[in-house]
Amino acid sequence: MRIKFFFFILVLFLLGLSGALIHLLGGMRPMYLYILEGVILFILIYLVVFYNKIVKPMNTIGSGMELLREQDFSSRLSQVGQYEADRIVNIFNRMMEQLKNERLRMREQNHFLDLLIEASPMGVIITTLDGELSQLNPMAIKMLGVRLEEAMNKQLEQIDSPLAAELAVIPKDETSVVRLNDANIYKCTHSSFIDRGFKHPFFLIERMTEEVMKAEKRAYEKVIRMIAHEVNNTTAGITSTLDTVEQALSTEDDMEDICEVMRVCTERCFSMSRFITRFADVVKIPEPTLSPVQLNDLVSMCKRFMEGMCNDRSINLVLECDPAVGIVQLDPSLFEQVLVNIIKNAAESIEGAGETDKQGEVIVRTTAPASVEVVDNGPGISKEAEAKLFSPFFSTKPNGQGIGLVFIREVLSRHGCTFSLRTYNDGLTRFRILFP
Repeated sequence: MRIKFFFFILVLFLLGLSGALIHLLGGMRPMYLYILEGVILFILIYLVVFYNKIVKPMNTIGSGMELLREQDFSSRLSQVGQYEADRIVNIFNRMMEQLKNERLRMREQNHFLDLLIEASPMGVIITTLDGELSQLNPMAIKMLGVRLEEAMNKQLEQIDSPLAAELAVIPKDETSVVRLNDANIYKCTHSSFIDRGFKHPFFLIERMTEEVMKAEKRAYEKVIRMIAHEVNNTTAGITSTLDTVEQALSTEDDMEDICEVMRVCTERCFSMSRFITRFADVVKIPEPTLSPVQLNDLVSMCKRFMEGMCNDRSINLVLECDPAVGIVQLDPSLFEQVLVNIIKNAAESIEGAGETDKQGEVIVRTTAPASVEVVDNGPGISKEAEAKLFSPFFSTKPNGQGIGLVFIREVLSRHGCTFSLRTYNDGLTRFRILFP
């Protein structure tokens, strides 16, 4: 019970006692009655002073406790004119000022941290204690390749993203390097931070693609140049010798078969030289010369160029252009080669499957604001092959040289595009290109 309640009980008790004494001593001389009334008046004055000095300060301090409980750090207590109580009030007001400043500082720090996370070039994913995604910064959304509403309040295993699937299997407090099928390489850390006494898991994703690609490029550039130099020098000597021998034997009788073999060997040397030259051309891709291009027009032209090849393979080539797609900054010549290569690969994957129970189809689709997607209903890409698709010299074709996708990767990377190639749960294989 509050002290104010006890005070009023005391007041009522004293007033009742005073009234009883006046009633019992009513027959006494007037002087004693005056003295008794003076005592009662003194008690009343003392009660008023007691209220102002004890009860009122205690009520004020109690109000301060209510403000503290409600975390209202902006309010202050007024002094009550009582020395001891005013000391407590001053201490309380200083404490409230410090709490207010500390809260303001924490809010500023949290706001700065939020801005830092939002602008960070690293992906940040924060999950609840149940493993559901509660916060993603823009870079994490871009790395996952999904929309925010598709990822929020879901577990990593429920998100249709190769990176999310890789993150889901990283043990707590460990770091892993993940290489995806879109040639992107990430350093992923699974850790936790303390909030209100609980450990909240989070993922930190650092993109390592450019550094690794530069190191790879330096390595295979050196290898290709060395091989090209040796092969071209060797084939030049061999073809020169073969030509000389063929000319000498052509004047002899019954040497036509041997001359034919010489010509075949010479042609094979030229083929080998062209083969290695194509590898050397991969490392000589020029820097893109960007210009404003209507993306739908460029895609339509590539579709018309590839229609003949698809018709020869009985493959239906479909174009779906979004009218909302506008002008994009790109190198028309390089991007045409990229798109032609992608359509050609899609058509060859369908032809290589040898399926006759369904119509082969390749869909070239543009989507606003600026993205291109090539979809095919071929046999798809295995999980083992996905991670190696954009590696130099790797090919899923029996006679493939592993050059096409390396060329595509180099050109799209120089355009600053985000891209991916994989087979989805619906069985369709999609090559997606998103312009910056």
